[in-house]
Amino acid sequence: MSEEEAAVGLRWNNNVSVAAIALISYEYLLLLEKEVEYVWKRPWSMMSCLYLVVRYFGLFLAMVCACWGGLLYMPESVSYNLIVLIEWGFSVYFCFAEVILIWRLYAICNQSKLVLNVLVGLFVPIVALQIGTDIYLYSRRSVFSVKEVLTPNTKYCTLSFHIGPMLAIYTSIPIVCYDILLVVLAAATLMRHLKEQRKIKMRPNTYMVMIVHYHIIYFVLNLTNQILLVVLWANIPTPAMSLSELFNGTAPFILAPRLIISIWDTHANDGCVHVSTTFADCMCWTSPPDFEQHELNPCVGHPESTFSIDKDVAEVETA
Repeated sequence: MSEEEAAVGLRWNNNVSVAAIALISYEYLLLLEKEVEYVWKRPWSMMSCLYLVVRYFGLFLAMVCACWGGLLYMPESVSYNLIVLIEWGFSVYFCFAEVILIWRLYAICNQSKLVLNVLVGLFVPIVALQIGTDIYLYSRRSVFSVKEVLTPNTKYCTLSFHIGPMLAIYTSIPIVCYDILLVVLAAATLMRHLKEQRKIKMRPNTYMVMIVHYHIIYFVLNLTNQILLVVLWANIPTPAMSLSELFNGTAPFILAPRLIISIWDTHANDGCVHVSTTFADCMCWTSPPDFEQHELNPCVGHPESTFSIDKDVAEVETA
């Protein structure tokens, strides 16, 4: 690598790093007020814990990823250990983000144990595949290594891949197929709900529509992410690699926390009288807010509605 190429690589690395830090910091400040309101001042739940994991573990990964390379100089040995930590961290973060999608999908499917068991059963091999791939790729320097670039004016570390992109392609196929399953199941659930609500002349449940909307966005995001991860293993120009790293190092860490916080925010501002309760336990999952009750009076107990009042009453009486 010539001195000019090294300088260009360092400049791209630093520009992308500054952009990533700015994006993540801005996003953190945007959500901080809502986080305090909906997480720290509310009863704890499983989703609260998942939010904190994807929020702060993602923040940690994004900042470490942004500082790695040339923004802050690190010796080659430190850089290698740090990039291995980053790659393993990406896999762990992916698993937590998928758990959030599975949990939300379980909720909109009327908490069907069958759906949950099937999704978890299919997800376990994906996790095992991720672990096996990371062990194979990031524990052998013959496959993946860090190279220190030294010139009279610059000194930084860069990645060096010694195999082609085929392994990354094969690994991404099951992940993409699983995400397709999630988005298809979410869309099918929404379509069934819309059909049922149309029959009884009620508007759709806001949260179901929002969750399916985020499922679709996440599917597109993860598909793009998988494509870019494959691209990184190929020999591509420095600008393309830097932009790919910028996307992979920011977009996943922005969307996952927003998937949770935006639903809480909508719940807090839609007039639900049970807003002080944990969202997962709120009655608005299975019945409309009070301002819709007059619309339901002629249809109470309608057998085709997935959100009827009688269902709530029966559940309360059973409890």
